[in-house]
Amino acid sequence: MDNKNAEFDNSFSGVKVHPNAFVDPLAELHDGVIISQGAIVGPNVTIGEGTEIGPNAVITGRTQIGTNNKVFPNVFIGLDPQDLKYKGASTEVIIGDNNTFRECVTINKATDEGEKTIIGNNNLLMAYSHIGHNCELANGIVLSNSVQVAGHVKIEDKAIIGGCLGIHQFVHIGYLAMIGGMTRVDRDVPPFCLAEGHPGRLRGLNRIGIKRSGLMENKDFDLKILQSTWNLLFKSNNLISEALEIAIKRKLDISSTKLCDFLKDSILKERRGPMPLIN
Repeated sequence: MDNKNAEFDNSFSGVKVHPNAFVDPLAELHDGVIISQGAIVGPNVTIGEGTEIGPNAVITGRTQIGTNNKVFPNVFIGLDPQDLKYKGASTEVIIGDNNTFRECVTINKATDEGEKTIIGNNNLLMAYSHIGHNCELANGIVLSNSVQVAGHVKIEDKAIIGGCLGIHQFVHIGYLAMIGGMTRVDRDVPPFCLAEGHPGRLRGLNRIGIKRSGLMENKDFDLKILQSTWNLLFKSNNLISEALEIAIKRKLDISSTKLCDFLKDSILKERRGPMPLIN
């Protein structure tokens, strides 16, 4: 966003607000915030230091945005959820620091009283991606163009989601998972896994992502143990519940423990369950 040549209204102390933007007097803007031409900021919004709000963006509802975020043109944050159960509750959107929201991203607030839609830190949401009500995104996540995330989805740290795909409501995507573009994501994607296809299927471990993450330097991480555990869980003739009982009797490293803990939760009653392995 190029604001170098713009003329700003400096009536907000320490903040640059374009004269053609609207900022409600009750909004809380911290030092270094830039509000660009045509942007709208509602009364219950808090924006942290150094965050830039691009042209024609709309930030409304009970929304908190942290420091040094970049909100590109035509982004909509904090609007009512696209949920027929919504009855007007004053719910929240909470956003951390150092995130980038590219053009036309939409982030909806939660549905019921006391609930939140949460975005962590250092995430990149590319153009036209959508985050539905009650979602929880952790840190260091990349959502490629046109990723559509339904309500109540959880995405853990450092997951990478390919473009032009939909994620079913209540799905859980694990740490360092990688999902190929145009995959139908209707089941949980375990940590460290590669997934792709229509319907989505597990391909194996995300070995390149693991190596790039720096995990290999952690003395408590063992790729051989993780691969052995993964093979037991997904390639043996055991049911996952049976394989988990076998796995927990073994000596597991931190990654295998995370994988097993994720799967224990995924196979609980009323959960989506993990993606199956590709044939």
